[in-house]
Amino acid sequence: MSPLLSRRATRSGPPRRALAPLAASLTSLTSLTSLLCGLAAAPAGAVPAMPSPPLPEDRVGDHLTLVVQGAGTGRDGVRELFCHPAAGDHPEPAEACRVLDENTHWGRDTFAPVPPDSICTMIDGGPATAHVTGYWAGRPVDATFRRGGGCEIARWDRLVPFLPDMGPDA
Repeated sequence: MSPLLSRRATRSGPPRRALAPLAASLTSLTSLTSLLCGLAAAPAGAVPAMPSPPLPEDRVGDHLTLVVQGAGTGRDGVRELFCHPAAGDHPEPAEACRVLDENTHWGRDTFAPVPPDSICTMIDGGPATAHVTGYWAGRPVDATFRRGGGCEIARWDRLVPFLPDMGPDA
């Protein structure tokens, strides 16, 4: 075996996982080069093919999953909401996004729980609960809503129609 070959075989280098970002960069660079070469080879005035639209699982940004229980028929269930633009299987995606936008203020958590030192009326708003997960305004969301007191009811009602309307006529 040649000295050069034996040196390579015994040389210790960076672990393979340290090379993964470099490999990913080279793959991206190769893809970009292929795209640019393809555009350069296209006849003048030709329009490049449009990329396919993103699938729901590929979307980034404002995406929330809402799980409602105990609210009654037609209101219970799991729903997904995308905003900017509004989409998903929520029954009112545009209105839900609008109310969330209206309740989003810089420096405040849109989904913050009722502060523990709040003075609230002791009324029962029913057994409905909602659990919200996902991302809103670039931040992760993991919030639970209940209707076990005046402050909790007001917190819920502030986000209707994102959360189902539980009013007296609902």
